[in-house]
Amino acid sequence: MNAPVDFQKPFEAVKTLMTIQADAISKSVEQQQKSGEELTNFFKAEAEKAKELKTPEDIIKFNIDANKALFELMKAQGEAFTAIANSAREAAMSEVASLTK
Repeated sequence: MNAPVDFQKPFEAVKTLMTIQADAISKSVEQQQKSGEELTNFFKAEAEKAKELKTPEDIIKFNIDANKALFELMKAQGEAFTAIANSAREAAMSEVASLTK
């Protein structure tokens, strides 16, 4: 009944979880910056392409193609954020699971 309580394992787990959180936040901020740069470059490139449009048909085709490309870019960016979140979740769950062993 008087067994000593080992606080070291929970303390180490809290430190590890805080490190996982900090890493996820850093990766998320980096991804936000990268996403912003990608969007800026996308719109600059599309603005240059738009200068060459001559007919209404060109405008319609350009608009459709630009929207498709934009949605694909945004999809890829969303997948990158999801990967960051999933990685952090898996690392945190692994750490929490190690506490029960």
